[in-house]
Amino acid sequence: MRVASSRRMTPQELRARFERFADDVIGLCTGTSSDPLRLQLLLQLQRAATSAASNYRAACRAQSRPAFVAKVSIALEEADEATGWLQRLSVQRIGERAAIEQLLREANELSAILTASRRTAQSTRDPRGG
Repeated sequence: MRVASSRRMTPQELRARFERFADDVIGLCTGTSSDPLRLQLLLQLQRAATSAASNYRAACRAQSRPAFVAKVSIALEEADEATGWLQRLSVQRIGERAAIEQLLREANELSAILTASRRTAQSTRDPRGG
């Protein structure tokens, strides 16, 4: 179980956390099912999780505050979508229950971090002038 820290994560640490999340989702989905419906749910989950990670990575490279907010917003949407797919898997009893619950917790935490980051970025003046 992860213990909450009062220390702020660096962008690099958060990026690594998103990448671990995407990798953990890929691990969950690999070899889980060959049933077409289940496979479709798993592919949607993979797309959302990997998109959240890649969009946060792009946010870290943003050239302006508006670009950062836009990429963080997309990463947030994708993390939330991953949460929805994980909930579907849980309800349908697809995959290992403990792994899905851990991934759900992580997706919710990442979404909360992105929400706070976006809120901060939107309320702060951009020193780069953007």
